[in-house]
Order: sequence, then C-alpha cells, then structure tokens
Amino acid sequence: MGIFDLLNGPDINEGLKEYQAEPRAVLLDAREADEYAGGHIKGSRNLPLNRFMEAGSMFTDKSLPIYVYCHSGGRSKRMAAGLTKLCFEKVVNIGGIMDYKGELER
Repeated sequence: MGIFDLLNGPDINEGLKEYQAEPRAVLLDAREADEYAGGHIKGSRNLPLNRFMEAGSMFTDKSLPIYVYCHSGGRSKRMAAGLTKLCFEKVVNIGGIMDYKGELER
C-alpha cells in the first residue's frame, strides 16, 4: 500500500459486496431526496444526512449492520460517524455512488 492508497476513500463496489453478504444489513443513501430519485442503488433506503437522527426510530436493533453511501463519500462519512454516536454497532461508509459500476434504479 502506497501513500496514494491512503488518500482514496472506500470502494463502493467492494462495500456493496460486503453489504450483500450480510443478510440483515440495511443500505442507506445519505443524499437528498431529489438526488435519490435521480438514480440510486437497488434496495437502498433514502435518509438524507440532515435527518440521520431519524435512524434511531427507524431501526431499533442497534446491532443491525448499516452500510451508507452518498455521491462522493463525504456525507456518508459524516452519517456513519453520527450513526455510531447513536450507538449503532456496525456502521460502514462504503463511499460514493459516482464510483459505482452497476445499474441505478429510478
């Protein structure tokens, strides 16, 4: 691993493989509703970053694995930190949809 590997964010495609291997996992899209409507990963749920506190009432099981993405990885990173503060045990920032190699659902 070189210095440039440390500067790159998570790989959303690898993160999705991990998400798909977890039967109980939830996939959250931290973008705004209009961004989500414009195209999102199949099976994801939209929860914009500014509403992350709602996750506490949406998901009562704090052991539920949660995988988060956004456009480029910045909002998902902040949301993952917030969800961790809400005591969710496994929260993974998988990065930005701009690097996603699959098809989008509309």
